[in-house]
Amino acid sequence: MDALREILSSIYGVLITLGQTISVWDIVDILVVTYLIYRVLSLMRKTNAGSVIKGIILILMIAGFANVFNLQVVTYLLDQMMQMGIVVLIVLFQPEIRKLFEQVGSSKLNVFFRKRAKDEHIESCIDNIVAACYSLARAQTGAIIVFEREVGLNDYASTGIRIDAVVSPELMQNIFFENSPLHDGAALIRNGKLLAASCMLPLSQNITLSRDLGMRHRAAIGISERSDAVVVIVSEQTGAISVALDGMLKRHLTKDTVEVLLKTELLLRGSKEKKKATKKKGREENA
Repeated sequence: MDALREILSSIYGVLITLGQTISVWDIVDILVVTYLIYRVLSLMRKTNAGSVIKGIILILMIAGFANVFNLQVVTYLLDQMMQMGIVVLIVLFQPEIRKLFEQVGSSKLNVFFRKRAKDEHIESCIDNIVAACYSLARAQTGAIIVFEREVGLNDYASTGIRIDAVVSPELMQNIFFENSPLHDGAALIRNGKLLAASCMLPLSQNITLSRDLGMRHRAAIGISERSDAVVVIVSEQTGAISVALDGMLKRHLTKDTVEVLLKTELLLRGSKEKKKATKKKGREENA
């Protein structure tokens, strides 16, 4: 019992000491570093960078082993590699670093400068897009349609033809009609309106993707890796409809599934954020 009392007393003493030495800014510092580590690990999980991390850990283990057993040649070679470590890491993780900065630089700030369309406009847009996609699918006409969310896509919109039109099934079918000058490239939807067509998108660099995926699917996955966009793809070869989201591709979807998926991501998610903001504002006013 006395031993337990001593242990608890020691723990209490350590906590008191930490409380006296750690400031609020130290806690903020720890939280920021924790968040950055979380973001980096999230990116690694969605890419092939995990294999590189395992390789680095293996090299560090070999370096430790060589140091313990005084393997001079191995230690010398690894030391030379370590001196170039930062440059090597930047080269190896260039796509992940680029993606991280793109998401940080173009996401939340856009919310303050952009009006959000009413939910009924977005819902009508989704219904029209789904109807157009299944008409295109029956004709085996390829299409790629990108729904912008929090991350702004102005850079990609500028590569296409600005339209700013209300979405209708007929308009979308005419854009992706085989002989249309806007057929190649993606249509970009913002707040329930067609912002631009014939837009160029970045291709995914994921080497694990299936070989039977064409350029449209790779472009859809690529833009969903670099942003929070939701992308609908119609296959020109099979007429199958797919949705790309967060670097993942959901293939061969039914009409009802596509409709539910789009409304869940574009409407319900936004409604939850609005409710949270309303509750927070209410608490502030009551306080």
